[in-house]
Amino acid sequence: MNRFLKPLAALLLATHWVRVLAADTSIVLVAGNPSHGRGDHEFRAGAMLLADGLNRLPGIRATVASNGWPADVTVLKSAQAVLLYADGGQGHPAIRPERLKLLNELASKGVGIGAAHYGVEVPAGDPGFSMLDWTGGYFEMFWSVNPTWTASFTSLPEHPVTRGVKPFSVHDEWYYHMRFAPDRKGVTPILAVVPPASTLDRPNGPHSGNPFVRTAVAKGEPQVLMWTYDRPNGGRGFGFTGGHYHKNWAEPNFRKIVLNALLWIAKVEVPEGGVESSFTDAQLNANLDAK
Repeated sequence: MNRFLKPLAALLLATHWVRVLAADTSIVLVAGNPSHGRGDHEFRAGAMLLADGLNRLPGIRATVASNGWPADVTVLKSAQAVLLYADGGQGHPAIRPERLKLLNELASKGVGIGAAHYGVEVPAGDPGFSMLDWTGGYFEMFWSVNPTWTASFTSLPEHPVTRGVKPFSVHDEWYYHMRFAPDRKGVTPILAVVPPASTLDRPNGPHSGNPFVRTAVAKGEPQVLMWTYDRPNGGRGFGFTGGHYHKNWAEPNFRKIVLNALLWIAKVEVPEGGVESSFTDAQLNANLDAK
């Protein structure tokens, strides 16, 4: 090869790989601070398992931001999707004004946003309005409830998020009776069941009951435990209320439906059989928080 052409070929090859890397889909999983007892609310360990499953896919670059928020928010600004898996309420990492502003800006540009378990709960007001804009629903105190029970999903809707997911049953702290976008416009229930009356055995409280939810359950109305959201601007979001017990990530369908959802909000085609992933018991417990 001509000595002038060799450097040119090398440059073109390097440019090609830079473009390939630049075209990678970036998904950031924001994992909250240590919370609850060992094996519960293992946000970092759970996020790392999900990231590992995603990183096995070509063209996907999943990053875990530990301790509630990335030290450098540049990683969020270059992401196609963000997952919030952390404590909620007043301790939710996203509700600080500057963080709400950043996520609102990202959502307005079409960045997908998902929330898992306690991460679906934010205070009413500006945080609640933002979560509705991002994901189409959220846990609102004195409206939603957080019982621990076994939910059995015997049928699933046809949706990219349910590809390859088979009926399953999991004991978890499944939240329900979410506050959804008006008329649930853009909201698609993914996991929905009629909860047993025993889920409302606790007295009324900020998380444990209210006349509205008691009436809905008494009527036998299916309650949505996971949903997707098609935003008016074309962006996507989802909410998943399970994820209290870390051991549940070992359930293949429980895990797959969240991995599928992360691809979906990033606008990546979900494989026909869903996202396949596997790990050993040692890998499952490799990154548990010191509690």
